[in-house]
Amino acid sequence: MSFPPLKAVPELRPAPGQPVTFEFVRDHPRVRNYIRLADASLEQIGYTEHGERHVGLVSRIAHNVLKRMGYPERDCELAAIAGILHDIGNAVNRDHHAQTGAVMAMQILNDFGMDDLEVLRVIAAIGNHHENDGEAVNPVAAALILADKSDVHRTRVRNPDMIRFDIHDRVNYAVEKSFLNVDDDRKHITLELTIDSNISHVMEYFEIFMTRMMASRKAAKYLGATFGLSVNGNRLV
Repeated sequence: MSFPPLKAVPELRPAPGQPVTFEFVRDHPRVRNYIRLADASLEQIGYTEHGERHVGLVSRIAHNVLKRMGYPERDCELAAIAGILHDIGNAVNRDHHAQTGAVMAMQILNDFGMDDLEVLRVIAAIGNHHENDGEAVNPVAAALILADKSDVHRTRVRNPDMIRFDIHDRVNYAVEKSFLNVDDDRKHITLELTIDSNISHVMEYFEIFMTRMMASRKAAKYLGATFGLSVNGNRLV
């Protein structure tokens, strides 16, 4: 079988003296290629959606978390940039994808001409976003963790056959609505879920997402806030 040759990606950079913006990173052909191919790799091994919908949503939520908590606009934009790039390491391998993605993002952002100190903040966030081996080491990382862990929803499930759902498919498919509520006055962040308990029991959510909730609690604490979970209007933690 023969494949068409890869098309060269144009070497686009911001205008001299201009910062690297979220819109520039999001729309760059190289970034879009990386996101799509990383998601395609996960689809082959049966993982839920991690493509443009997911990273776009994570970007918006991460930006909103820092904005609501009173951080400067550039910090909010760096969180959005980290969100759009955070899963590109899946193009290499699912294991250690956070650290791999951080190295890949470093090369991309250096090529775009981003300031070194900003690059370091973004790649630290990407390299620490996975709940099993990451920590909220800076505000951008904390916002990225909270945003990434809040994207639980049935639209992420690729498998059309409910009979063949594993627990991850079942739990995600059961979630009809998810919203990360940032109460800046009370300094409290709540993940609000609406779950169809006929598809998956709430206990199944805790079975697979407990480490994610612990990571979210640590991230909220780093930002000077508390973290809670509400399911179907009932406060659980």
